[in-house]
Amino acid sequence: MATFTTAQTPAPVPLEIARSARARRRGLLGRDGVAGALLLSPASAVHTLGMRFAIDVAHLDRSLRVIAVRTMRPGRIGLPRLRARHVLEAEAGSMERWGIRRGVRIAVLET
Repeated sequence: MATFTTAQTPAPVPLEIARSARARRRGLLGRDGVAGALLLSPASAVHTLGMRFAIDVAHLDRSLRVIAVRTMRPGRIGLPRLRARHVLEAEAGSMERWGIRRGVRIAVLET
């Protein structure tokens, strides 16, 4: 398990990293929630087809800087972001609580 922080995040946030194609395809499907966040790497777009809850999605560039943040309700298909190399997913409302917005850089700490 890993964690991530930002300059605005008061404490490290638990982070799952989906590196395999299978793990990225599954994402948060079939779950009722997530403790912390899920990082899809590499990825530039996500969908919420079959999801049970709304999620916040942050598109990240190569250096883990946030390009865009949006909330997606279940049953939606997100368009790919041109410069996105990673996608961070969390329960809706989490990104605002953590201070994640456009221009913020994420620091991943693997344990």
